[in-house]
Order: sequence, then structure tokens, then C-alpha cells
Amino acid sequence: MSTLEYSNKENVKINPSLHNKNRSARAFRSRKEEKRYWILLITLIALGILSAYGLLVYNNPVPIDSPSFIPVVKRRMVALGAMIIAAICQSLATVAFQSITNNRIITPSLLGFEALYSAIHTSTMFFFGVSAFISFTGVGSFVFQVVLMVLLSLILYGWLLSGKYGNLQIMLLVGIIIGIGLKSLSSFMRRLLAPSEFDILQARLFASVNNADVGYFPIAIPIVIIVAFLIFAYSKKLNVLSLGKDVSPSLGVNHKFGVIYTLVLVSMLMAISTALVGPLTFYGFLVATLSYLAAPTYDHKYIFPMAFAIGFLIITAAYFFMYHVFNAQGVVSVIIELFGGITFLIVVLRKRAL
Repeated sequence: MSTLEYSNKENVKINPSLHNKNRSARAFRSRKEEKRYWILLITLIALGILSAYGLLVYNNPVPIDSPSFIPVVKRRMVALGAMIIAAICQSLATVAFQSITNNRIITPSLLGFEALYSAIHTSTMFFFGVSAFISFTGVGSFVFQVVLMVLLSLILYGWLLSGKYGNLQIMLLVGIIIGIGLKSLSSFMRRLLAPSEFDILQARLFASVNNADVGYFPIAIPIVIIVAFLIFAYSKKLNVLSLGKDVSPSLGVNHKFGVIYTLVLVSMLMAISTALVGPLTFYGFLVATLSYLAAPTYDHKYIFPMAFAIGFLIITAAYFFMYHVFNAQGVVSVIIELFGGITFLIVVLRKRAL
């Protein structure tokens, strides 16, 4: 036996995976894992549909045979539509954002969408008064907020990611600094408001599906569908981008273009979600973290559906239990953010790094 043959046999003994005929580049490591994924996904979707049905018909104060039953259901469908949009936006945006940054701790909220949302409404109340603030609703205000958020993000990307020394980490740091500055400015203006004005403003700044208006849907729904389709169609390249800046070019993917393209789509989803229901800082992080646990795969075409199913179940179940079981309508977003924040702390403490 030659020295080379003996060395190969010894390597196989030390590391049997070198001689494993079942190794492949499939999305799942085994058929059993794939089967478990589909069972869990179908179960989560079914539970989400059940929670949505409960939100529509459970505890309806009007009898089912009354002519007023359908109008009540239609009003609840507006809130349900806002939940679906928020679940799609937050889940897809967070997973895609964490993939291009190669970091499962950070969220798109670092780009300052929530801070800008707060600054817009606070400055409206501060400079123009209660009457202007109350009238600052409708399709015009919704479009204005979305366009302003997207423009801010595009300026940020164009400034910090273009050129020879474009750096994603610097962009995130600048986004955090801008967000802190806007929050400080908003906090200063809120301190100068009258107590009655502060109460009205604070109710708007809490995330709630009741902030949504059916008039927003003809604009929000087509944009969300198109952007969600583009992100899902980009799944294969996101698989490569998640490997990092050094690996992507060798696999035929332009890393800088891919990052900017994904960030533009993420900013559109986050802008629509924030303008529609308000700031949800840790909701997307909670959904993404649970998705990685439920879908043990690198392939985004499997992670995205799982993320949406989990996000939809979380928001519908939270509203169902808080509205119809605990009778605490005003704390739903607080509860979601609380669990999201706790999950964030657990992940950080386990990793011991950001």
C-alpha cells in the first residue's frame, strides 16, 4: 500500500464525512428535516388563519343574523389587513436585512424609520397644533411619510455605500446616530407640549393596527406585493450575499449592487409598515429569530415563508388574546415589543457579542 493510499484511508477514519456519499447542497440536511419543516409551516399557517377568523367573528356584539353583523366584520377586516401587511413587511425586511449584513442581531430599525416617524408626528403637533395634527391623516399623509422615509434611506445608501470606500458598518453607525438625534429632538419637542396635546400625540406614536385606514390599502398592497415578490425572487442571490463580501464575487454575485438593491426593497417595506401601523422595533427581530429556529436551512426561499407564517401568527394571536381574553386593547404592541426585547437580550447574552 502506498503512502498516499494509507493517508487517504486514515483521513476517512478520522473524518467519516469526507467519504459520506449522502452529502449534498440541498436546502435541508435530511428528508426528515424537510418533512418537519413543511408540517410546522402548515401548522403555523393554520393557527394564524384560526386566530384571524377569531378576530373577525369572535365576540361580535351584533347577532349573526343581524344586518349590522357584516359591517362590523368589514371594520375588523381593515385591522386584519393591516396585520397581514405588517407581518409581510417586518418578516421579509428583517430576514433580508440580517442576511446582507451577515448579522442576526441587528434589525432594519437601526436605519431610523421609527425615529423619523416619531419626528414627523411630533413636529406636526409642535409647530401646527392639535387641529393640524388631527387632520394629518388620510392617503396624503401616508404617502408623504413613506416617500420621506424611503428618500432618507436612499440618501443614506447613496452617500455611504457608493464610491471606493463604501462601508455597510459605517452606514449602520450613521443610521443609529441619525435615529438617536431624531429621537432626542422629538423628546425635546414633546416636553414643551401641553399635557392634553402630549396625550393625543402619544396615542399616535404607539404602534397599533387601528392607525391603519382602508384608504391606505390601494397604495400599500400593490407596493408590498411587488416588493415581496422581488425579494423572494432574489432568494438565491441572498443565499450568496449572506456568505459575505469576500465570497460573493467569487460565486458570480456583485456584492455592492446586491446590498444596495436589497436595502432599497427593505426600506420600502419598513417605510410602509411604519407609516401604516407605527413603530415595531423588536417585532421583526422576534419573528426572524424564531424563523431561524423553525427552518434550519440556509435557503431563503424556505426561510421567508416560515418568517411570514410566524409573524402573522404572532400578531393575530396577540391581538386576539389581548382583545377578547384579557380585554387589554391598548397594550398589544407593548407586549409584542416586550417579548421581542427579551428575545433580543437572550440572543445577545448567549452570543456575548453584537
